[in-house]
Amino acid sequence: MSSTVDVAEVSLTRPPLTADEIDAAAQRISDIIEPTPLQYSPRLSASTGAQVYLKREDLTAVRSYKLRGAYNLMVQLTDAERAAGVVAASAGNHAQGVAFACHAMGVRGRIYVPTTTPKQKRDRIRVHGGEFVELIAVGETYDAAAAAAADDVARTGATMVPPFDDPRTAAGQGTIAAEFLEQLGTAPDLVVVPVGGGGCLAGIGTYLRERAPGAGLLGVEPAGAASMTAALVASGPVTLPEIDPFVDGAAVRRIGDLPYQAATSFGGRVVSHASLPLLTTTESPTGTASFRMMQVDEGAICTAMLDLYQNEGIIAEPAGALATAALAEIDIDPGSTVVVLVSGGNNDVSRYGEIIERSLVHRGLKHYFLVDFPQEPGALRRFLDDVLGPDDDITMFEYVKRNNRETGAALVGIELGATDDLASLLHRIEESPIQAERLEPGSPAYRYLT
Repeated sequence: MSSTVDVAEVSLTRPPLTADEIDAAAQRISDIIEPTPLQYSPRLSASTGAQVYLKREDLTAVRSYKLRGAYNLMVQLTDAERAAGVVAASAGNHAQGVAFACHAMGVRGRIYVPTTTPKQKRDRIRVHGGEFVELIAVGETYDAAAAAAADDVARTGATMVPPFDDPRTAAGQGTIAAEFLEQLGTAPDLVVVPVGGGGCLAGIGTYLRERAPGAGLLGVEPAGAASMTAALVASGPVTLPEIDPFVDGAAVRRIGDLPYQAATSFGGRVVSHASLPLLTTTESPTGTASFRMMQVDEGAICTAMLDLYQNEGIIAEPAGALATAALAEIDIDPGSTVVVLVSGGNNDVSRYGEIIERSLVHRGLKHYFLVDFPQEPGALRRFLDDVLGPDDDITMFEYVKRNNRETGAALVGIELGATDDLASLLHRIEESPIQAERLEPGSPAYRYLT
C-alpha cells in the first residue's frame, strides 16, 4: 500500500476549452479527416478483465492524431495569415500534420524538428508537405526546435502552429473523444491517454468532463519525460532539467500552460504517492469520476510495442504504445469499459533492435556483466560450463586485452530463458572462481557500455 507524502489543493480555473468548441472543430475537420476505428481488443480484455477498446489514431492519413489539431488551427487562419505562411516545431508527428495541412490548403510552411527525429518521420514530413514545406533539423530535443521556430516567427511574421499549447490545437485533438463516444454508444468507465505536451489530454478531458462526466481519465507519461506530473506537484509548469528522448513523440521538457490549466480545471485534489509515480485527483466538484497521472518506464513501453505488433499486427511508435503500456501496471474493475488511445504509428524499423533490447531488460531477461577472465586457454569454456544455465544464451561478448596482465575484462550480455533464472545465475557466478560484476540498468557504467 502506498503512503501519501504530499497533498495540495488544486484551485479551480475557468476551463480553457469547452465541449462546444470541440464539436465545432469536429465539423471543421470532417471534410479531410475520417473517423478512426474503435477496435475491441480480445487480448487486452482477457489480461485486464475489462472490455478494452483501442482508438486507432495510427490509422489517420499521417499515422497519428496530430493532424486533427494542426488542421483545425490552420483552417481558421485569415487570408493574410495564410499568405504569410506558417511555422511549426515538432518531434515528428505534429510536423506531419502541419505538412499535410499545408499541402491540402496550399500554404507555405517551415517545420523545425530535433536532429534526433527518426529518419522515417522526416521522410514522411517531406512526402506530406511536398513543395509547400521546408524541413529544418536543429538541436537534440523538441524544446530546442521550438526555440528556433519561435525565432523564425519573430523574424518573419509567419504564424506559429503550436503542437499542444493552443486552444485550437487542443480542440482539434479533443475530437477523438467526440468520435469514440459516438462509436461506443455509451460513456466508458476509463479513458487512457498518452501525455507529451498535454494538448490531447486537455481536449479529451474537457470533452469527457462535459459530455461524459462519469468517465475516469488516466494520463500516461514516459518516466523519462514526466512534465505534467512535475507541473502538478509544483502547482505550475516547470522545465525538466533533462529528459530521455527515446519516446520522441512525448519527450517534452515543459508541459504547455493551456494543458496544465485544463488539467487543474478538472478539479479535485492532487495526491503524490511514495511508492508509485502516480498523481490522483478525486472528489471532483464538477462530477468527473477521477483524473490520474502516472508514469511508465521506457522498457515497459517497448514491451507494449512488441505485444501490439506480434498480437494485433499494430505498428505503434513508442508514444503510440504509451497508453497501452499502462494497462499492465494498474488495477481495473472487472467488466469495466476502457478506451485506450493508440496515438501514433510512425516507427522507424531501424529502431527495433533497441526496442527489443529495452524490452528484454525491463522484463528481467537481459543482463550485463563485466567478467575478469584469466588469460589462459579454456577460461571461456569453463564460464560456459560452470556459469551459464541450460536456457541461458550469450548475446554479447566484447573482450579486449590492453596490457600484459594475467586477467582481462570482458563485457558479457546474457539473455535468460525466464526471469526467475537470474537468482540461480548469480549463485553460480558467486560459486565460480571467475570474478564478475553485474551492471545495474540505469547506472553510468551500464549506459556507457551498452
